[in-house]
Amino acid sequence: MLATFLQQAAEETAEQMPEEKTLSFIELILDGGIAGTVVIAILFILLVVALYIYFERLFAIKAASKTDNNFMAQIKDHVANGNIEAAKIRCAQENSPVAHLTAKGVSRIGSPLEDINTAIENAGRLEVYNLEKNVSILATIAGAGPMIGFLGTVIGMVLAFHELASSSGQAEMGTLAEGIYVAMTTTVAGLIVGIIAYIGYNHLVVKTDKVVHQMEATAVDFLDLLNEPA
Repeated sequence: MLATFLQQAAEETAEQMPEEKTLSFIELILDGGIAGTVVIAILFILLVVALYIYFERLFAIKAASKTDNNFMAQIKDHVANGNIEAAKIRCAQENSPVAHLTAKGVSRIGSPLEDINTAIENAGRLEVYNLEKNVSILATIAGAGPMIGFLGTVIGMVLAFHELASSSGQAEMGTLAEGIYVAMTTTVAGLIVGIIAYIGYNHLVVKTDKVVHQMEATAVDFLDLLNEPA
């Protein structure tokens, strides 16, 4: 009898215990309604675009920063010996912004120093533009991602409170709370996209600045070479 009573008590206790609810990201997306699903889809597309731009620019900048350590020494030897054609050929063998700037300067040898400096500066602007291509999109995604996520949350909150108003305040708190945390999912997704894009943008800016400084140092070395007394 005692064992039967204990078993019945345990069963009644198990029935009275609230069922634990688990959060699934997929369920949150699907339960967010059409507006929430559309916002999440937009954020996912922005995330894919941000990752593509980041890795594409990262590999491009790394390739641009690779230059033979003996490159400028070889150019100096060719220019000092008056072998301009050999210097041009050596520049053509290097596919990097440093080589492109040097090639522009070599092609202007014989012109006034001011003209050579202007030509190198113009070529440098083009190289910097090529390095920074599409990087501004990352900055845009970093700012727009959280805003789009917050927009989805506001839409979800409006719908939740509209349901509460339509039921004359008789809506269950569980249903209302569920609608609110589903709406907050878009804010979380937007922040994730924004943080990833922001970190990627700043990392690319640092990498680009290193290449720009390398280009500036090369331009100074080349102009100093031309200023050396014969």
